[in-house]
Amino acid sequence: MTNIFDNLADKGSVFKDKQYLDHRFLPDNLPHRKDQITGIAKYWIEALNNVTPSDVTIYGKTGTGKTAAAKFAMKQLEEAASNKELRIRTEYIRCTDYTTEYQVIAKLCQQMGRDVPYRGWTKAEVVNTFRDILKSNLYGNKMILIVVLDEIDILLKNDGDGILYTLTRTDNVSILSISNYVDFKKFIKSRVMSSFRDREIVFPPYGAQQLVDILEERSRLSFNLETLTNDVIPLCAAMAAKEEGDARYALDLLRTAGEIADEKESKLVHGEYVREAKDKIEHNKITDLITTLPAQQQRVLEAILNLTQEKEEITSGKLYDTYKEVSKGDTVSYRRIFDFINELEMLGIISTNTISRGRGRGRTNIISLQCDNEILEDALYSI
Repeated sequence: MTNIFDNLADKGSVFKDKQYLDHRFLPDNLPHRKDQITGIAKYWIEALNNVTPSDVTIYGKTGTGKTAAAKFAMKQLEEAASNKELRIRTEYIRCTDYTTEYQVIAKLCQQMGRDVPYRGWTKAEVVNTFRDILKSNLYGNKMILIVVLDEIDILLKNDGDGILYTLTRTDNVSILSISNYVDFKKFIKSRVMSSFRDREIVFPPYGAQQLVDILEERSRLSFNLETLTNDVIPLCAAMAAKEEGDARYALDLLRTAGEIADEKESKLVHGEYVREAKDKIEHNKITDLITTLPAQQQRVLEAILNLTQEKEEITSGKLYDTYKEVSKGDTVSYRRIFDFINELEMLGIISTNTISRGRGRGRTNIISLQCDNEILEDALYSI
């Protein structure tokens, strides 16, 4: 029997190299983000003068190039510093992977060559070890450390602002925070804000033509010649532009469309495959999100789905009544429902809109689904 992988390899592919369609790939050129990268560099140039830079915060929706721009600036700074006798380090931490102050400090120590466990030490021990690494060397040269905290809102929400308190009170440390949410500072107490005087840079969503430019550049690296029909890239860009200019989504569409072409053993990627890719991505995304939600949040979503299918206007009061019916006695408080609504909105599954009922009748929050009813129904009832 021949090797099954040999048989699959013989079928050929529209791809030359898929890695360039991965949003984590850092290209040599970031189209339409020169102004934002230059903005970061203007603050970080102080490090090349042996001065600790100001803290920086960059905001923007998912897929607007925040992480790529930060990593690009890190790489450029390291290259500039290598030509000078300076101790400059840049370290990247993804706060979805390291969700407590202890874990972040321990990871920083490990990245800088110190063996620190992720548990077992006191907070004071790990912080003192971290600060010891930053002390001046035998020649009196200090180290300047720039810490990039990606998706910092998750860390702050999970563990409070202790990480910022520690880092802002450590000599020669500068922080670059990345967040999808402009209001993430609500998690920061005033005692920390007094020393966290950051400079802000906003990343606007990509427009459709900007997304076309990005996809064309990546497709040249990723696909074999003349495998994309003329409508594929504009269609991916248009769909992603509707999703708040999300370049990650655009790349995912293009890659998945190519994979569908391979599944069909087609030598060309057609526009219809992009539409199939959209359905496939949305289904997988919603299903993955729903299956990992706590049971009570799943019940809230089921209540929203029921009301949506009944074409009811969904107020918080009506939602709570329907949620109680769905839960059959195993319920949380009315107040807790508001926390669930906020969390589901942050995930992009629902949206809320405050409307005025007129004089004397106050304001009401109207809740609506932001995903396809059938996809949500499949996800909920397959659990």
